[in-house]
Amino acid sequence: MNENFYSPKRVWKIFILLLSLFLLIKKKERLLWFRPLSPKELRITIIELGASFIKLAQVLATRADFFSPKYLNELKTLHDELPPMKRQEFEEVFNKAFKNKNPFKKFNQKAIASASIGQVHEAYLKDGTKVAVKLRRLDIKKRVHADIVILRKLNYIFRPLFSHYTKNSIEAVINEFSDMIQKEISLTQELNNLKKFSEVYKDSGVIFPKAYEEFCSDDAIVMSFEEGYRFDDKENILKSGIDFHPIIEKLVDFYAEQMLIKGYFHADPHPGNLLVNEKGELILLDFGMVKRVPNDTRIAIIQMIKSAHEKDYETYVSSAKKLGTIAYEAPKGEVAELVERMFEIFDNKSLSAFTMQTLAFEILESTRNLPFKLPQEAIYILRVSAIIEGLGTTYIENFNGIKDILPILQKNIPRALGLKDSLIESIIDEIKYTPNFIRDLKQTLKQSSEGELKVEISLYQLDWITKEIKEYIKPLLISFALMLSAIFLLLLDSRFQTVSIIIFTYAFLKIIYR
Repeated sequence: MNENFYSPKRVWKIFILLLSLFLLIKKKERLLWFRPLSPKELRITIIELGASFIKLAQVLATRADFFSPKYLNELKTLHDELPPMKRQEFEEVFNKAFKNKNPFKKFNQKAIASASIGQVHEAYLKDGTKVAVKLRRLDIKKRVHADIVILRKLNYIFRPLFSHYTKNSIEAVINEFSDMIQKEISLTQELNNLKKFSEVYKDSGVIFPKAYEEFCSDDAIVMSFEEGYRFDDKENILKSGIDFHPIIEKLVDFYAEQMLIKGYFHADPHPGNLLVNEKGELILLDFGMVKRVPNDTRIAIIQMIKSAHEKDYETYVSSAKKLGTIAYEAPKGEVAELVERMFEIFDNKSLSAFTMQTLAFEILESTRNLPFKLPQEAIYILRVSAIIEGLGTTYIENFNGIKDILPILQKNIPRALGLKDSLIESIIDEIKYTPNFIRDLKQTLKQSSEGELKVEISLYQLDWITKEIKEYIKPLLISFALMLSAIFLLLLDSRFQTVSIIIFTYAFLKIIYR
C-alpha cells in the first residue's frame, strides 16, 4: 500500500481541523476571516481523515467543557467501525504476523469485527482449539505516527497565537490522543493489558480471554474464543432465561472496584466489548483502551466529590488546587462561584434527580466559563460511568446511575481512601504512628531553625510559578533590549540621537509603569 501520509491535501485538512478546534476551545467566533467548521463539517472532516482522527473524536466527545452540545452530539455519532482490509492487505499482514509458522488448522478470512486499529477473525489451532485472532491494519503505525507529527507541528505553530492555559487546551487533547492511540496500535501493549487485567481481577468473577502468547506479536493477538451474547442483545439473553439483575449488579460492582479501589480500569465498555454467556457470566473483551489513575489523583478526585457533597469549602478548594482543577491564579470571586455550583450539583436533592449522563454534563457544561479543569482521568471515569448507566437501562426500567450506583460508591469510599473499617482500628493506627509524627515534627523544626528546610511543590504549582515569573521578566527583557538598541544607534551615528532618546525614554517608562 503506497500512500503519502504527508500529502499537501491531507496536511491542509488537518490544519483546518486543528484551527477549528483551537477556536472552539478558546470560544472564539473567528480568527481574521476564518470561522471554525460547523458541527457537520467537523464530523465529515474527521471521517475523511480516517482511523487516527476517529480515535481523536473519541477523546473530544468526552469534553463537554470544551464544546457546545451541538458539536458533542455530532462527535458522538462517530463509531469506531471501518470496512475490513482488502484481500492483498490482509495477506500481507497475516504473512508478516505468522511468517512461515502458521499455527492454524483453519482460518476464516472473513472478519467478524472490524475497527480503525484492527480486525478480528475466527480460527482453529492445529490441535482443534477455537481461537479469536486480532490482526493490526496494514501501515496503521506509519499513518498514526505521521498524523501525530503533523498535529504536533501545527500545534507548535498555533500556540503563540493564544494566551497561556493549562488543562483546557488543544495541547492536552493532542497529548491524550497521542498517548492513547500509540498504546492502542501496539498489540503487544494490548496483550500486556490483558495479562495484567487477568491477574489484578482474577477473583472478580468476570471472564477474560486467555492469550496464546507463543503466537502473539505486535501485529497479531491469538486468544481463546469466548462465546456469548452482546450485552445489548436483550432478546436472546431473555430467551436464554438468564437473570439480568445479578449481571447489572456484578457490572456495577466490578467497575466500582476498577475505578475507586484499584485505579486501573477498562475505559471502553461498549456493548461489543461485553458479552454474557449461557451461565449468566460477564465476559470482557478488547484491552486496547485501559487507563491507569495515579493513586494521588484517584484519592484527590474522591476527596473533591466527598467535600462537595459535605459542603466543605476549604477542603474542596485545597484538593482542587493540588489536583490542578482550579488554577492558582484564579480570581476568588470565580472560585467562589465555581464551588457554589459544585455544592448545588452534589446536593442530595439534586443528585436524586440526576442520571449519570446529566451529572457529567452538568459538571462539564456549567463550568465551561469558570476556572475549572477536570483531569483527563476524571473525564474517562465520568464517560465510563455514563456508559455503564446506559447498559443498565437496557434491562432495568428507570435504572439511574446516581440512585443505583451511588450507594455502592459510598460503601467503597473508605476502602478507596485507605480508611479502616472500624473506629478502634483507626485509633490504634493513630496511636501507633504518634511517635513518628513527634519525631518528624522535631526534625522539621530543627531544619527550619538551621535554614535547611526544603519545600516541595506540585507540578501544577510549579507551572503557575514559572508562568508568573515569565510574565514578570518578559517586559523587563524587552525594555532592556530597547534601551541597548537606543545606545547602539547613538554610538553608531549621531544623526540617530533623537530616535535613540525616544526609544530609550519609552523603554525606561515601560519599566517604571509596567
